[in-house]
Amino acid sequence: MEVTIQLDTAHRQLELFGQADSNLRLLRDELDVQITARQSNLIISGKAENVNKATEVIDKMQKHLLKRGILTTKDIHSFLVKEEMPESSEISKALTVFSHKKVIEPNTKGQLRYIEAMLANDLTFCIGPAGTGKTYLAVAVAVSMLKKKQARKLILARPAVEAGEKLGFLPGDIAAKVNPYLRPLFDALEDMMDFAQMRKFMDMDIIEIIPLAFMRYLEAHPC
Repeated sequence: MEVTIQLDTAHRQLELFGQADSNLRLLRDELDVQITARQSNLIISGKAENVNKATEVIDKMQKHLLKRGILTTKDIHSFLVKEEMPESSEISKALTVFSHKKVIEPNTKGQLRYIEAMLANDLTFCIGPAGTGKTYLAVAVAVSMLKKKQARKLILARPAVEAGEKLGFLPGDIAAKVNPYLRPLFDALEDMMDFAQMRKFMDMDIIEIIPLAFMRYLEAHPC
């Protein structure tokens, strides 16, 4: 069986293929297929089952690279061994945001459950190691709700964990002081809408980003 794939990431072939085609060689060895690159296409040949699996993995690799901007060997191994999420209407929990990029989708069953929990409950707690999408997916759900007009305002709060010095020692106004602590939220927002639109929403007070401790202080000490 032979299948030809037209790459969505043709302009990022080096990152997709890996250094000296290391990512393609990994797929060849693990799935026992032949992979040939021709311009913006990949030609995959071998047993039907193996070719289909290779096609699925390459599709996941492209989506991951487009969404995250980086693709590692660890990511590819996870795509090779990961169980497919059950086919259902719920799997289309794709989050449409303001970005021109593709929709944001859960990559694992855990991320799918996380998105479902946020959409079904007023308050959701999530714990896990760094890099598992806790902050990114929470922002994506919020931005998606704003785009669908299911919310009129977003307040993105994050704890400001100090390392010795108090916030007051930092220069600038409150926004400048807390910016380092809220950087992950800004990064996620910038990935889901262009900078000008984000600034417009913030100027209109449609999006407000504030440290959690400051919100609690205002509640306890109203002006």
